[in-house]
Amino acid sequence: MSTNSAQVAPADGGGGEGAPDARQLRAILIAVSMALMAVLASVSGLNVAQTHMAVDFDTSQNTVLWIINIYTLALSALLLPLGAIGDRLGRKPMLIAGLAVFGGASIMAALAPNAEVMLVARVASGIGAAMIMPITLAVITSTFPEDQRGKAIGVWTGVAGGGGVLGMFLSALLVDVADWRWLFVLPVVLVVLALAMTLKSVPNSHERSAHAFDTVGALVSIVAVAALIFVLQEGPERGWTAPVTLTSLAVGLIATVGFVAWELRRRDASLLDVRLFRERGLAGGSITLVAVFGVQGGIAVVLFPFLQAVVGWSGLLSAAALMPLAVAMMAASGLAPKLAVQIGPRATMSAGIALIGLSLALMALFVSVDGGYLSILPGIIVMGIGLALSMVPSTEAITLSLPREKQGVASALNDVTREFGTALGVAMLGAILSAGYRNAIDDRLDGIPQGSADTAREGIANALEASGGAGSHAQDLVHAAKQSYVDGWQQSMWAGVAVMGVLFVYIALRGPKNATPAAASDKAQDTETVAAR
Repeated sequence: MSTNSAQVAPADGGGGEGAPDARQLRAILIAVSMALMAVLASVSGLNVAQTHMAVDFDTSQNTVLWIINIYTLALSALLLPLGAIGDRLGRKPMLIAGLAVFGGASIMAALAPNAEVMLVARVASGIGAAMIMPITLAVITSTFPEDQRGKAIGVWTGVAGGGGVLGMFLSALLVDVADWRWLFVLPVVLVVLALAMTLKSVPNSHERSAHAFDTVGALVSIVAVAALIFVLQEGPERGWTAPVTLTSLAVGLIATVGFVAWELRRRDASLLDVRLFRERGLAGGSITLVAVFGVQGGIAVVLFPFLQAVVGWSGLLSAAALMPLAVAMMAASGLAPKLAVQIGPRATMSAGIALIGLSLALMALFVSVDGGYLSILPGIIVMGIGLALSMVPSTEAITLSLPREKQGVASALNDVTREFGTALGVAMLGAILSAGYRNAIDDRLDGIPQGSADTAREGIANALEASGGAGSHAQDLVHAAKQSYVDGWQQSMWAGVAVMGVLFVYIALRGPKNATPAAASDKAQDTETVAAR
């Protein structure tokens, strides 16, 4: 290690010297899991309260969408820089500061008197979340011993994947029985508990670097990620050829190219050594997370209109319908590390990707208006298992590809791929379903009054509302809209199957090598030495 320009300061346990014992490791895992859960609950919670906010703040639906999206935008853009800063200043202080900022911003949002204050609170929440998310995984990878790290990453991945679903269900329950402002009680309680456990049990570690912080790289990465996420969020609403969409896309692509060029030039003092993407682990893990989180995010978006408009369920029951996915994913996340040891990470990832493809095919083949939720339930359960088997080894592959002193950056990169993949999946599957719905309903509007027919083309919710003015054709319009949504659903599922098929071939050929834990450890040490030269 003496040849390295960057080293990791030893972790100091919360209660004493030396490596953490089993009891402290459990406390560390609980603390970072609660911190992560608080962030994820805030991501998904407000989706169930859109109409309530619009009424309370007397504002437009577009403003409400910005209140929701600006949190994700701030979070995604700041993950890499704040992850790198956490590596330098200390992961424990960064986690404590992030929890304090996030908790304070959540209280501010709960008490917000108007939309303007709410927007400020959500930006602050996004900043706090960007301080928390990368550190939670970095604490695990820098603290847990090699033989327990995979299991801990499995728990983290299960929380990361299933926590958003659980948060959405609890949020829907609070909206249903109380008031939408109570949505912030859950993250605040989790923050308080996580903060108390962090202060007591989480050890500190940080990078010792002879180089100045890569400020230019950090700023350019913020512009690149923010612009590209903005395109994916706003493209479906504003139009993909709208001037603001095309401008943002151009800015994002130029900034991305500029970031890569700058990091290649800076080399040993870079924010992110982009040369490491030549490694199978980093490239394969990142691509897999983008794709599978895209599927998970897209499914969540298209599923809710199906359950509420086609099946006729309430928001609370619709949120509960995703719980089997979360349960299956959390259960399989415990199995994934063991499977990766037995058959290797590449085979485990390939199996997970194949199961996701199978789940999408099941939901495309068997979905029906009459069958309702039960027609897609088997696919939802299979998807939960597939997501876990693909995500856990992908996450570990990314963290193993970067040196120990860069674990905050590795974790941030892992989180950026998740956020980018989710935004991409929502945009892609949502667009395919909408186009499929419009094409299908056009052939089913014969005899429907022109005004009602035009409204029905805008979406299934519009069609159900317009059926009240369709007279004797009301039931025909409702049936046409529901069946057309199912047709669009099937097209989006088959598109997902195609994506998973391509990903399966790529990972089978170019996925992470099936290295033993000892070999993986040696590889991480070699990577650390190369990056520090």
